[in-house]
Amino acid sequence: MTQLVDVSWHERVALLTLNRPDKRNALTIELCEQLRDAARAALIAGARALVLTGEGSSFCSGADLDSVYTAEFREALYEMLHTVVDAPVTVIAAVNGPAIGAGTQVAIAADLRVAAPGAVFAVPTARIGLAVDPWTIRRLALLAGNGVARRMLLACEQLSASEAVAGGLADRAGTLADALDWAAGLTELAPLTVAYSKQVLNQVFEPELDPLADKELFDAFEGCWASEDFAEGRLAREEKRPPRFQGH
Repeated sequence: MTQLVDVSWHERVALLTLNRPDKRNALTIELCEQLRDAARAALIAGARALVLTGEGSSFCSGADLDSVYTAEFREALYEMLHTVVDAPVTVIAAVNGPAIGAGTQVAIAADLRVAAPGAVFAVPTARIGLAVDPWTIRRLALLAGNGVARRMLLACEQLSASEAVAGGLADRAGTLADALDWAAGLTELAPLTVAYSKQVLNQVFEPELDPLADKELFDAFEGCWASEDFAEGRLAREEKRPPRFQGH
């Protein structure tokens, strides 16, 4: 099996690095599963903080479009994202370059974000006929603000590192070294208090979205993936042409 996630230790900080630089760290099922497993293993090994970053010039360019069109990919992606969200330690995303689509999802799954000068955030799903789940949209709006989230989702605008820091999507400007230094300081904090605070923040501000109670939202989400526009987006990619969406 190809190793797609490198794990290194900096005292009590586990650094998890997406290692698929030839594909700008685009996510596949295997990469999602390895990141999920690496995070779980680091926690079992006693990590008091996790730092996520990407090898090369990109943080994560999104989902590998050879994989994204399957239900298995969506399952692997969201299981990995929620493993990061539910980790009982602070997780920092060291966004060293573009974080596009699923890359932004990975970044916002972390608790804190450090954005390097070349970082870019975007969720351009409307350009290719895909959709992100209700949890992602809510989380993005909570972190970036409703207006910024609308620009990113409805107008497919990109957010630069400086704009992300100014607007609150990123917490600090800096490099991987800065993120590791921040994480090292966090390991000195009381772990039970950190875990408790994170649990309250997640449960109070982001209660679990129930597919039954929120049926209309989830039906609309699934409808995007079952639509003719979804099929057109996939076909347009295969034929290397702009998609022609009809709203069906």
